Amino acid sequence: MDAILAVTVPFFALVLCGYLAADRRVLPENAIPGLNTFVLFFALPCMLFRFGASMPLRQLIDPVLIGLYSAAAVLLVFFTVALTWQRAGVDLKNAGFGALVAAFPNTGFMGVPLLVALYGESAAGPVIGIVLVDLVLTSTLCIAIAQWQEEHRQPAAGGIGSSILRSLRSATTNPLPWAIALGALFQATGIGLPGPIAQIVRMLGDAATPVALFTIGAVLWRARQHVHTRTPVRAYLPVALVKLLVHPLLVASLGVLAHRAGMPVSPAGLTVLVLAAALPSASNVSLLAERYGADNGRVARIIMASTVLAFGSFSLLAWAARARPL
Repeated sequence: MDAILAVTVPFFALVLCGYLAADRRVLPENAIPGLNTFVLFFALPCMLFRFGASMPLRQLIDPVLIGLYSAAAVLLVFFTVALTWQRAGVDLKNAGFGALVAAFPNTGFMGVPLLVALYGESAAGPVIGIVLVDLVLTSTLCIAIAQWQEEHRQPAAGGIGSSILRSLRSATTNPLPWAIALGALFQATGIGLPGPIAQIVRMLGDAATPVALFTIGAVLWRARQHVHTRTPVRAYLPVALVKLLVHPLLVASLGVLAHRAGMPVSPAGLTVLVLAAALPSASNVSLLAERYGADNGRVARIIMASTVLAFGSFSLLAWAARARPL
């Protein structure tokens, strides 16, 4: 357990540092979007490019693991909607965004560096598959559910189809999938970056982990400042527990069933998938909720609760999975 905590404590401590820096006004609020932009458009793409360029495509993209995770994501979305809709004042729009928080782990900012620290670079492949599934499938499905109710109340031009296209367009403008694809292309063709450019990419990629974790804390603080509603515990805590407990259990169960059915499920890859599902909710979902007019106060509280509780739940699960930091 000490070896696991030696990895997880610094990760979650950096998140806390970001939160406290913003809370004490050491980090100005107007600087937080700049930090987020640096991580999303510069540091993380460089880190993912390096992973994509360092491993064969068959190791980077495992269709079986992607299929398992996709099935788990769809099941979890509908389970969370059924669990929360029309309970504690939650309408379909907010049930949809609650499902997005429950099914969308923070794989980009936290999962990639944390799981690579636990399992080495071989963990990057399964996590990258998760990033792609969540950006395209999970987000699109949850936004479609959230918009369904509003479309029936006030039919608009384009309707749900327009929302789905907008979600897919957002996924295509996200730099992370393009960085992965570009890295895979370089690996497949054997092309290497010139020395100075490779050094720039390395430096930016090395900055991704600490700055991303610090930014998560700052974004969580910012989300709390823009909350305009009071949310009862029963409206957000169950969703946080679904994220941290039900999601990894569902992924593990589907993996075991697939293995017994004779599918080529990689045990190491499945372990990484389960641990990724046990990560806290992605902090950027609160921005999506605000954009679509959902209850961002509830979403922010789910994210905060899952992040705080994940320190204990993720560490215990990693220990139970016998993860060995390198």
